[in-house]
Amino acid sequence: MRIARFATDEGMSFGVVEENTVAAIAAHPFGDLTFTGQRLPLADVRLLAPILPSKVIAIGKNYADHAREMGGEAPAEPVLFAKPSTAVIGPGEAVAYPRRLSERVDYEGELALVIGRMCREVPASRAADVILGYTCANDVTARDLQKKDGQWTRAKGFDTFCPLGPWIETEVDPADLAISTTVNGEVRQDARTSQLLHAVPDLVAYVSQVMTLLPGDVILTGTPAGVGPLEIGDEVTVTIENVGSLTNRVVERE
Repeated sequence: MRIARFATDEGMSFGVVEENTVAAIAAHPFGDLTFTGQRLPLADVRLLAPILPSKVIAIGKNYADHAREMGGEAPAEPVLFAKPSTAVIGPGEAVAYPRRLSERVDYEGELALVIGRMCREVPASRAADVILGYTCANDVTARDLQKKDGQWTRAKGFDTFCPLGPWIETEVDPADLAISTTVNGEVRQDARTSQLLHAVPDLVAYVSQVMTLLPGDVILTGTPAGVGPLEIGDEVTVTIENVGSLTNRVVERE
């Protein structure tokens, strides 16, 4: 099932995408779904970020080849950092390049998971019970600021630096999915989630030992090798097998 958040002239709703239509649901997508009876052509709605999380927790250096390209070895335990909820944008929205502050902004295509219910200290064996589903993410990063600051908050936290979408796929096994990133149609990243150093269940267990996770919270699982710079005017697309594609264009921040 593909759960989307969408906008029309009448406002914002959640719905289930079925082929070329969206069946609207009442309230939120957590728990049992109640359909309103409204059904709209997918072409007539604007897809938004599929969720507005209270927090986005990301995992650094979770593919060995990416850790090497960043000049280091893979860490023994997951490296956690956070992106603010204000960084989240949806499919088709613009990534704003903060030219006055950064001269190097990179794409990082990732599989993201969305938490479905409040939880803490979740055993890895029960992680699937607390996951609503999966979506595509782009962990946009001001690489020069990341190196300059020595920590990642500013580099990862700009408004628009966390595109998510196009929807939440609830019926997919995250263990071995193809993931790719293209810039202007050219493949820059090409990997499989089976290459994750710390798999999805282990990440949920690890993060939930630290903090309570709320419905809608997002965990970015890490990016494979091939990260690189974006320029103003570029179109970047993250595609994940059996999930979907997320496309955003880069513009200059006003």
